[in-house]
Amino acid sequence: MANELTAKTRNSRSPLRVTWSVWHALFMREAISRTMADRMAWFWMLFEPIALIAVMIAVRTFIMGGRQIAGADFVPWMIVGLLGFMLFRENMMRAIGAVDANKGLFAYRQVKPIDPVLVRCFLEGMLKTLVFLVFIAIGSLLGIDLIPDHPLGVMFDWLSLWALGWGAGLTLSVASSLIPEIGRVVRIASLPLLIISGVILPLNYLPHSIQQYLLWNPIPHGLESMRLSFFDGYRALPGIDMTYLWLWALSLLALGLILHLRFAQRLKAQ
Repeated sequence: MANELTAKTRNSRSPLRVTWSVWHALFMREAISRTMADRMAWFWMLFEPIALIAVMIAVRTFIMGGRQIAGADFVPWMIVGLLGFMLFRENMMRAIGAVDANKGLFAYRQVKPIDPVLVRCFLEGMLKTLVFLVFIAIGSLLGIDLIPDHPLGVMFDWLSLWALGWGAGLTLSVASSLIPEIGRVVRIASLPLLIISGVILPLNYLPHSIQQYLLWNPIPHGLESMRLSFFDGYRALPGIDMTYLWLWALSLLALGLILHLRFAQRLKAQ
């Protein structure tokens, strides 16, 4: 009798309730693994962007011999751009390995290959948001101007870059699982992507003939828009359009969902 009642209770659970339970379990698993598996995990989350910012400042000072940005202080300008880029990059890169890292869980029919990808992207976005808030708090204590002039605009731009990384992660999580070489190419391309996205050097310093090609990349649209929201007098790259970024984000999200539906069985079997 007890077994029958248990079976009926399981069968009465709605698909949404089952999905939520799967996501909650995966989230707790990923969160513990991400933040507690290594005693230095929280330290590296903060130290990595600090080290990158220090290197970028040194590189730019060496290349251009100065630290002037039109309408913004260089260090806050660099911090905003780097953290925005890292939000996109980490969502994309960590989603690539999500399917392979959770293959053992696909023995449970409730767990789909898309579930760990969605959970990883959500967790990564939350962690990067926390790191961003910590940087703003530390910057305020050190006298670095990191208080945004338009907070709502910053939130929208941050969510836009998050959505873009989420879409890229969904798409590449399938592509890299089916063709492993794609994941290697994306990892190699992340450094050139950082350079052409205007994280280190302002893109509006480049000739107009080059700018129009760099604007095909949706990432500078999000970074420049976020810098505009932070610094009222900042002179952003002409041609910034957040609608263009969202077209990329929604297209990648739709493509990623379609690929996961189409190749769900192959992802489970591999």
